[in-house]
Amino acid sequence: MIAAGVNHAEALALLHAQTFPTTPWDAASFTALLAQPGVSAFIQDTGFLLLRVAADEAEILTIGVVDQRRGTGRALMHAAIASARSAGVVRMFLEVAAQNTAARSLYAALGFTEAGRRPAYYEDGGDALLLALKL
Repeated sequence: MIAAGVNHAEALALLHAQTFPTTPWDAASFTALLAQPGVSAFIQDTGFLLLRVAADEAEILTIGVVDQRRGTGRALMHAAIASARSAGVVRMFLEVAAQNTAARSLYAALGFTEAGRRPAYYEDGGDALLLALKL
């Protein structure tokens, strides 16, 4: 696991394109995000995570894992949670597609609970769930 910076923007974009082929973010998008205050990123093996910390709250901006079920997503989430805790965060948020049962299982196992729902949020008409974790 490494903490990623703007020099990793191209690698982050490549991983994002592999995990989100219909809506990939380019390297310029990652560079712009990582230049913002409170934004950090992690890369491990075939996965990545972007985290934004603002005051005492944090948000997972995006997380993607190419080879699922190998512990990469869990490791990335643990790194984000540890980073948020060390920054004094008391609550973390993320958004997940309601039909993404694998991700929802991981988040539930980490203690995230549903805090809201955005009906028909995604282009395919799927709902988005807003999940929260008290740290």
